[in-house]
This record gives sequence, C-alpha cells and structure tokens, in this order.
Amino acid sequence: MNKSQYQIVPHKKPWQWVGIILSLFVIVTILHSIFFNEKWGWTVFKHWFFDRAILDGLFITLKLTFFAMILSFILGGVVAMMRLSSSWFIRSLAWGYIWIFRSLPLLVVLIILYNFSYLYENISLSIPFTHLSYGEYKTVNVLDQFMTALVGLTIVQSAYTAEVIRGGIQAVDRGQIEASTALGLSWWHRTTRIILPQAIRSILPAMINECINLSKGTAIVYVLAMPELFYTVQMIYNRNQEVIPLLMVAAVWYTVITSFFSILQYALERKLRQPITASVPHLTMSHFLSFKKSSPIQSAILREKV
Repeated sequence: MNKSQYQIVPHKKPWQWVGIILSLFVIVTILHSIFFNEKWGWTVFKHWFFDRAILDGLFITLKLTFFAMILSFILGGVVAMMRLSSSWFIRSLAWGYIWIFRSLPLLVVLIILYNFSYLYENISLSIPFTHLSYGEYKTVNVLDQFMTALVGLTIVQSAYTAEVIRGGIQAVDRGQIEASTALGLSWWHRTTRIILPQAIRSILPAMINECINLSKGTAIVYVLAMPELFYTVQMIYNRNQEVIPLLMVAAVWYTVITSFFSILQYALERKLRQPITASVPHLTMSHFLSFKKSSPIQSAILREKV
C-alpha cells in the first residue's frame, strides 16, 4: 500500500476557540467597565501616583521588605539548622520558636512590640542574675517605629522561612549527605557545597512566594502610625475622601513590587535549569600509556593531575 495515500489531518478543537473568544469578551468587558467609568477617579489616580508623599511611603515599604527579607532568611536558616540538629533539646527550641510565631498573628506581635517599653523600660546587656552590666538603653529609644516593624516582620517571617529551608534540605537525597560525610567534609563545606546547591531548586519558589507575602504584609504596620505606603494612602484619602483612587494607587504599586519578585523568580529558575558544563581535559596517548603501566594509586594521582 502506498503511504502517500494517507494524509495527516490536524485535530480540530472548535470548543477551544469558543472558550478563547468568550474569555477575551469577558476580559474586554471588565477592562472597559473599569477604565471608562468616571467613578474610579483615574484623574485623581494620575495626580497622586508619583506624588512625593506616595514615593516616600513606597521607599519605606521597600526598605522594610528588603531588610526583613534578609534578616528573616538568616534567622530562618539558623532555626532550620537547629530543627535538623541531632540534639533533642536544640530541636525542641527551634520547634517551639516556629510554633509560637506561626501561631501568633503579625498584628498581635507588632502591638506587643510597640508597647514593649511599657513592659520593660530599659534594655541592658548584662550577665543574668548578676550585677555585671555592659550597657543600658531606654527601650523607647531602641524600638522606634521602624525598628519595631522590622523586628516584628523578621521574627514572624523567619518562622515560615525556617520551614521552607528545612523542607528544601530534607528534599536532598540522603545518599548525598552520607557520601559527603564519608569523605570527611566539615559541616560547613557539606552544607554550602553539597546540600544547599541541590536544595535551592526546591527552596526558591517557596522562598520567592514568602518574599511576595512579606512585601504585602508590610501594609499591616500601619497600626504603628508608620508612614509606609498604605498608611500614607490612608492619610491622604481621609483628607480628600477619594478612597477608591488612592487605594488603586497602593494596589498598583504593590503589584509592581510583586511583579519584580515574579520576574526575579523566573530569571533564577531559568538560570538553575541551565546544564552545568564541565571542561574535559585533553588526553594524549602518553596519558593512556601511563594509566596502563602505573599502579592503581599512581593512576588515581595521575587522573587528579589531569
């Protein structure tokens, strides 16, 4: 039978095109109702979007996000290592930390820290149960609005970050850890050169997701009367009563911040997906003759030099 008699016919998907057309119709309808409705107040939105007060609040939000993200990653990494410790006492301390700060709402933690000076008027660096003190500071001077927000965000976020890092480390094949231990590698080299490079693939998506939640979570520090983005927007619409346009200003800026993290995640994942190419040394006939004539130990040394 002649194969030319057969013709490949593409599978027709009419309902797929119907779904696409209906989806586009719904999207266009929603966008038209938003951008062509004067009650959304796009003129007010345009006036305030790049206002100096809004940009100052945005800067504080970005600063809070950046420092809280770095500190929570460091503290969360320490707590994750404690959770994986061989000591039951250290594991219990880490578990208790995670349990407490994942149970408490961030709002409650911020209000407690904001009133910390009422509970403890002074903060001192001293040896417990002795009179030896190396410095004493007024609590109200140490925990100002920014430090209170930063500490609250860090200690709560680090509890979630610790579990993300612990899950990524435990996803690494146990044989890799046992092999690195058998080679006599120190804990530091075993963690930084064997475990973390493999765990980062599973840690990265969840970690970026936590960074996005952290950037949006900074809005809750408005309870401290701190002039970050949301509090600034709130103060403005309380004066001019333009609630929806000002909330849209905040919504768009938060979308810009989270979009940056999404692009960063895409770039990092694409970088990690690239195959690792190792340079292969050029071997000559003398190398093969040397392998054949030398003893097993000498051959291993020669391979190492090559």
